[in-house]
Amino acid sequence: MPLLLFVTLLWAFSFSLIGVYLAGQVDSYFSAMTRVLLAAAIFLPLLKWKGCAPRTAIYLIMIGAVQLGLMYLFYYQSFLLLSVPEVLLFTIFTPLYITALDDLISRRLSIWNLSIAAIAVLGAATIRWGSPSSDFWLGFAVVQGANLCFAVGQVAYKRLMSSQQALYPRQTFAWFFIGASLVTIIAWLLLGKPQYPQTMQQWGVLLWLGLAASGMGYFLWNKGATQVSTGTLAAMNNALIPVGLLVNLLIWNRDADLSRIALGGGLIGAAVILNEWRHKNRESHHGEYRST
Repeated sequence: MPLLLFVTLLWAFSFSLIGVYLAGQVDSYFSAMTRVLLAAAIFLPLLKWKGCAPRTAIYLIMIGAVQLGLMYLFYYQSFLLLSVPEVLLFTIFTPLYITALDDLISRRLSIWNLSIAAIAVLGAATIRWGSPSSDFWLGFAVVQGANLCFAVGQVAYKRLMSSQQALYPRQTFAWFFIGASLVTIIAWLLLGKPQYPQTMQQWGVLLWLGLAASGMGYFLWNKGATQVSTGTLAAMNNALIPVGLLVNLLIWNRDADLSRIALGGGLIGAAVILNEWRHKNRESHHGEYRST
């Protein structure tokens, strides 16, 4: 779980940086493509072309195409329709998608996982519920598209790594970004507009988002996803909401109710702690996850 906590802090800045410096100022498809290509540049030199079977490489490409490529296309569009707090709020359904997908694949219904996810959703919903904007429903639908893509990718990667113990993530994760790059490049070529960064500040934000938030962030998040139970992974997806709102308040002086943040964050934290306690007490250890 430490990796998930670290990436949560890392990603907490992304929402506000996009909302303040990029949304409506830089073409969303160009932003998504640039961010993914920068992330890919980190891992391509580490890629061992023979480090995994062709079938596994294709699977990683597909995961990256959905979890990062398609997700970013939805994600960046949402900032054109909603405020930063609204985008944060509407990610609350990701835990439900994660548990539902995992149970669907396993052909089971886990009341416990659904309960943990529901507590996390309740905690996130407690934090903020303001008056909807004029593009409320369209924005809501776009964010749900991003949430579903992110959930599909997390579940797929977690299951892949559980069955590929000899797979070295650092040497194969470039396949993930290759898949995302293909999607974002095609989207930019077909739908992009000549609306590029005009200031060093905007280029700097893209550089940070690509190298740190995407490059390091997604590698560590997906690796952390393999080290926790599905219930904890689902709950941790909502930890971004209170942290992201705090960043938005403290740095950009946006309105936020600190008491709601404290209460909602406490519920999310309780969901994670409760699930970790149950997981350690009821499930046997099945071997360490191999990393490099």
